[in-house]
Amino acid sequence: MTSNARELAQIPSTPSGRKNLVTNGAMNVAQRGTSAVNASSSGTYRIDRFKGFASGGGVFTMEQSSTVPNNTFSNSTKLTVTTADSSIASGDYYAFNTDIEGYDIIRTAYGTSDAQTLTLSFWVRSSVTGTYSVTAYNSDGSRGYLNTFSIGSADTWTKVSLSWAGDTGGTWNKTNGKGIILRWDMGGGSSGHGTANQWTTSGAFAANSTSGSVQWIATNSATFYLTGVQLEVGSVVTEFEHRSFGEELALCQRYYEEYDFPANFRMMSTTDGYAQIVVHYKVEKRASATMTTTYTSDPTNPVNIQWTGGFAGLDTDGGNHYLRNFTADAEL
Repeated sequence: MTSNARELAQIPSTPSGRKNLVTNGAMNVAQRGTSAVNASSSGTYRIDRFKGFASGGGVFTMEQSSTVPNNTFSNSTKLTVTTADSSIASGDYYAFNTDIEGYDIIRTAYGTSDAQTLTLSFWVRSSVTGTYSVTAYNSDGSRGYLNTFSIGSADTWTKVSLSWAGDTGGTWNKTNGKGIILRWDMGGGSSGHGTANQWTTSGAFAANSTSGSVQWIATNSATFYLTGVQLEVGSVVTEFEHRSFGEELALCQRYYEEYDFPANFRMMSTTDGYAQIVVHYKVEKRASATMTTTYTSDPTNPVNIQWTGGFAGLDTDGGNHYLRNFTADAEL
């Protein structure tokens, strides 16, 4: 064996490409801001790629936090109960989700005879101890695998790792829609109870937790922290894949981005009442985005911004107008 061959043989074998199917698992990117916002019945984002759901009488907030399990992390997401729901109706639900794009789950071979085992790992801390649930769903909720994990000590970080066999049946989106939905249960009614450690193949969206799972939302001022979320192919948990901030930001901008114009950036219309500015996306979106613009303008002549193909802002009614920013939303 030659010297070069010996050296190559001594290099450990590692999978090529990104191993973590989750985007922003270290909770570093927060384009919408870092302060607390309420979860909602339709889902609200704070940290990029993670959203909170609250459907019932309870309220919880989400914010970026610097409370972390060790010095290899800088941020976590902190959930806090601000209005407890101690009388949860059967159809109520509270959850914290992240959606993984279909293109990114092709390697799982879900829905085929080659379906791969997946391993989910994360760091978690809560003021309420007990058994919690986290479920992996397909896009229409017809397939789901419910996992449970325990928090034994209040306000103490715990590393959790969970593995499950791949789903050989069902339909799993492998294009630009939702591929896998990960859902941490924060409390819910009896209609959302299911059986742990098995694939549910009918009405899986209803299987959010077990009957013995913690009703975290029922405790006023309860807290729940999450970071280091990683989903990878295989049955062995590996070290968290830290990406550079720039790379993680670009991955998040496929789904949402903000563009801030310089201070006092002015659009001045021509004599025919028409002005144009072309703004290109920083990152190509996964699908057509919903565009939102903020601005200030002449008090007597409000601006009318139109978006053409998601690229150009048009001022069509005359006057001088100061653009502030735009957002492009193509979330799953």
